Amino acid sequence: MKKFVVSCLVMALVLAMIGTVAMADNGVLNVYNWGEYIDKQVITNFEKAYDVRVNYSLFSSNEEMYTKLMSGASYDVLVPSDYMIERLLKENMLQPIDKSVVDNLDNLCEGVRNLAYDPDNTYSVPYLWQTVGIVYDTSKIDPEKMEEAGWSIFHDPEYEGHTYMYDSERDAFMVAFKALGYSCNTENQDEIQAAYEWLREMDKAVHPSYVTDEVIDSMANGEKWMALVYSGDAAYILSENEDMGYCTPKQGTNIAVDAMVIPANASNPEMANAFIKYILEYENSLMISSEVGYASANAEALAELSGPGGDYEGNAAYIPRAGYEKDEMFHDNETLKKMLSELWIKVKLHE
Repeated sequence: MKKFVVSCLVMALVLAMIGTVAMADNGVLNVYNWGEYIDKQVITNFEKAYDVRVNYSLFSSNEEMYTKLMSGASYDVLVPSDYMIERLLKENMLQPIDKSVVDNLDNLCEGVRNLAYDPDNTYSVPYLWQTVGIVYDTSKIDPEKMEEAGWSIFHDPEYEGHTYMYDSERDAFMVAFKALGYSCNTENQDEIQAAYEWLREMDKAVHPSYVTDEVIDSMANGEKWMALVYSGDAAYILSENEDMGYCTPKQGTNIAVDAMVIPANASNPEMANAFIKYILEYENSLMISSEVGYASANAEALAELSGPGGDYEGNAAYIPRAGYEKDEMFHDNETLKKMLSELWIKVKLHE
């Protein structure tokens, strides 16, 4: 009898331990997002509201995130960009959003609705969005000249030594493609060669400094006259320096959307859906967009931040241009990306 009682106690202890482990597993949400891309208070508030611990990790590029996934890493929520979502869908690496939980998709603003890679938001929910444009010092460059020239301004020798070019082959080649009237997703070899030559001429004409995120503080401090910048970073620059203006060239640009998705191998999809719904709520979207400067996907938050008394009232960079026929999203094309990467190296080596 004692052996039976002891056995029962042991079994009960084991079951209790298993239950504790299961609860611990369910009590963790693994989120993988871009750096400097959230208001940390939103995470803290979610943890308190749902009695969960958020394990929040950062990546610096879509490719870094993809490599981590391919190595077997498991996350519950990712925030990749549009073209990377295309790839993840092709490779069956995402699971559908549970719309019985994420029941606030009507909160999305017009600019991020019915996106080609996932028109019904079956697998993704937009987080923040942006364009690529030119931040420039209006005390050095006339706004009318900037608007007229658009991307061609990067060929004007008047700005030699006063120019930043963002060190990204996709963005730099987008500038060249659009300046030449081509699609930024072209696979035409002659057009790619022409864009390469355009960038070589740019390099000779203005001798730009090739930079990444350091461009933000540098332009806020007025260290150069113009720079290729993401609109969210441009919104911050304009808020810090009243001399700075923002131009979205009439030749067209890239529209980029970063969206929340749930990987197929997520260990806590139930909490992942709760998190996505939480982020899309007005107050949380407002806090995030206010903090980072990138345009909110929540229509009410977008209007609040850009409207009277909003953090970005009158800020030309905050709201991305939407519905313009010459603007495009990047598509997933590894062959093109590799080709552009090799040519971009040659541009920077002045070859």
